[in-house]
Amino acid sequence: MAKYYNHTLSNGLRIVHVPTSSRVGYCGLSINAGSRDDLAGKSGLAHFVEHTIFKGTKRRRSWHIINRMERVGGELNAYTTKEATALYSIFPCEHFERAVELIADLVTNSQFPESELAKEREVVLEEIDSYRDTPMDAVYDDFEDLLFAGSSMGHNILGCETDLMNITAEDCRNYLDTQYVPENMVFFAMGNIKSDRLFRFVEKHLGVLNHRLERQERVVPADVPVFHKTINIDSHQAHTIVGKKMYSMHDERKYAAFLINNILGGPGMNSLLNVAIREKRGYAYTIESSVSLMSDCGLFQIYFGSDEGHVNASLSIIRRIMDDLASKPLSEKALVAAKRQYLGQLLVSSENNEAMALSLGKNFLNHNRVMTDGELAEHINAVTARDIMDCAELLAFDSCSVLTLK
Repeated sequence: MAKYYNHTLSNGLRIVHVPTSSRVGYCGLSINAGSRDDLAGKSGLAHFVEHTIFKGTKRRRSWHIINRMERVGGELNAYTTKEATALYSIFPCEHFERAVELIADLVTNSQFPESELAKEREVVLEEIDSYRDTPMDAVYDDFEDLLFAGSSMGHNILGCETDLMNITAEDCRNYLDTQYVPENMVFFAMGNIKSDRLFRFVEKHLGVLNHRLERQERVVPADVPVFHKTINIDSHQAHTIVGKKMYSMHDERKYAAFLINNILGGPGMNSLLNVAIREKRGYAYTIESSVSLMSDCGLFQIYFGSDEGHVNASLSIIRRIMDDLASKPLSEKALVAAKRQYLGQLLVSSENNEAMALSLGKNFLNHNRVMTDGELAEHINAVTARDIMDCAELLAFDSCSVLTLK
């Protein structure tokens, strides 16, 4: 990440800015509120607020909101995760204040008109159906529901039909007033604007926010017994997740986890699982692994889609490869190569400015700082073969749960 500047408003809202020479600007809010903060009986509330915040303010109807940035060639976007929401815009740099003002209007003045909520419920229900009709997406949600059962993490980000029908305009406004508050947000920006000027814009439009954070304390999801479950959905292909709960984003062992994830099933075609299961045997079209780290826990997952007859053979190969990583230290040559590949991938991905802007906000929200490329390289290069073995031991196949939709 390039050099950044930060500032905190008197109301507690943090701002972080990376100046660039690009003619395209990015700015928005990272909010420390996601689906795990949904109210009881209102699953999907965080995501529904993210959808309906665009549907009208005291000053603008939904059509005016949509057109405000698009009229100058820009975009307005948002997304929700288990722990966070992002609301952001991409635009020609001369329209920085337009973007800041619009985002501030949405956060401070959204009205959630009932007529718009009714239409958006239908949109979200269609989104839920779309996921259910896409087993390679649905298996992730179903796996997390089982792994985090009994926890606020253990429900779909989109919610369910029954709860969606119970969400009111008052619920949405209360959620906005109690979660979208200065202490719970970071305003992030990348683009060709002087930092002091940007800070003045944010002060002008968001300095009026004065609500305080109100929510129940997040509880670390309890461990659940290891499960091996198959659900019949009459699909042409079997979709399988192997995974388990792991440590949080604040644990220093995460750097070994990033490396082992890349070695096992990262984006490279040379990942161990891709070579063994797809390239050598043709058992799967897609096989990949992922590590998701949250504030108090994390999640390691391996996904593959295969013919039903290849599921058990693929699981046996995954077991062998994971056992090998836990019992046999990587050679110095293999470890150096793994580090080089991972850091190279990060460098290539840094050319995606939208992803970098969102990462800027996310990192400042969670850590109150942004790690430089050099600092990250130091952490990655400090990972030892023993660290890789320890991480692989933690993720041992026998301690993982398995879910297959077929």
